[in-house]
Amino acid sequence: MDAFCGHSLRWMASRVISLASPRVSPWRAAVGALTTTVAVSIPVFLVGGLAVQISDELGFSPAGLGLAVSAYFGVSAIASVPAGVLVERYGAVRVSRAGIGLAAASLIGVAAFATALWSLIAILALGAGANAMGQLASNTSLSRHVPARRQGFSFGVKQAAIPVSTLLAGAAVPTVALTLGWRWAFVLAGLLAATAVLAVPADPETSRSERSRDAKQATAALLVIGLAGTLAAGSANALGTFLVDSAVARGIAPGPAGLALTLGSAVCVAARLAGGWQADRHPGRQIAVISGMLACGAAGLALLAVPGSVPLVIGVVMGFGLGWSWPGLVNFAVVRLHPQAPAAATSITQTGIYAGGCVGPLGLGALATATGYPTMWLVAAVAMVAAGALMLLGSQMLRHHTI
Repeated sequence: MDAFCGHSLRWMASRVISLASPRVSPWRAAVGALTTTVAVSIPVFLVGGLAVQISDELGFSPAGLGLAVSAYFGVSAIASVPAGVLVERYGAVRVSRAGIGLAAASLIGVAAFATALWSLIAILALGAGANAMGQLASNTSLSRHVPARRQGFSFGVKQAAIPVSTLLAGAAVPTVALTLGWRWAFVLAGLLAATAVLAVPADPETSRSERSRDAKQATAALLVIGLAGTLAAGSANALGTFLVDSAVARGIAPGPAGLALTLGSAVCVAARLAGGWQADRHPGRQIAVISGMLACGAAGLALLAVPGSVPLVIGVVMGFGLGWSWPGLVNFAVVRLHPQAPAAATSITQTGIYAGGCVGPLGLGALATATGYPTMWLVAAVAMVAAGALMLLGSQMLRHHTI
């Protein structure tokens, strides 16, 4: 009887503490995740969008641009697992705010101190660590504060921040870079990124979370999905990095080329939101959805090898708008499998995606320098087809743990 009473009192006390603790609304969690992701991911996409102006001043080739972007994502891949540990230990709020601060410092640092390719790479590395921290902290915030029935859409909103960053980078070409100069574009981006700290909601739950016992059961599936992400992200990030320079090389002015990238980013935003919406309603059908997105992306990349403005626009819409719309669906599935350690689990797949961002631009940039952009786009299309096959396999393996 005494044991029962003691258990009852402890249960009632925990309920009182739970009710007294402030809760973060799903809306605030989603807004915080979106703004955090935009702030921590924009440095590298701004470099890609302003590649023509930056390379003219600093004097590097497409291979040099690929090296800079590859270094950024290489550091992001290395930092992902440690960042996941930090989030699990110190909480999403602290890590999100630290990541935003690092990203803002990186943007303003590029504007002030980038005088050569190597200094640009060194400063971007600071933003790469911020990227890993912000992404994983946002995943954790959504998994803890958004109901399971709406997590698919919330992850779609969060992942929509990536093409939003590219959209802003493309829009910065005609609005800022061609008028005030590319350095002022980085200054303005840094100031705007710093304001994202205000959108991060306070979270009373900062204690270290316990890892799920089932975490090891899906390790093989997560590794396969990470490998698929390596191939797909390598191709998609190459599009975001080299599109403007590739279009200019074919005789298209930098302004329209930047607007084409903006269009692809807008389509990608809509596709990620729509993908998240349907994931909440049909969580068991994501294998076909992800594979279809990657197939459309591969077709779009192949179209970019065809001369002309029309293939350029269609290729960007399909290659970037649809072929880069799947990460939110992957995060959704992984978080459902590991709800007690979302940062640690998604750090595995994020490592693969960042590795693709590292290897893809580096290898494809060198290929473009040696053989030209048409060949590069065809190779990227083949890589995305292979990614679709691996994603199908990995998603099937993961699905066995979620149904």
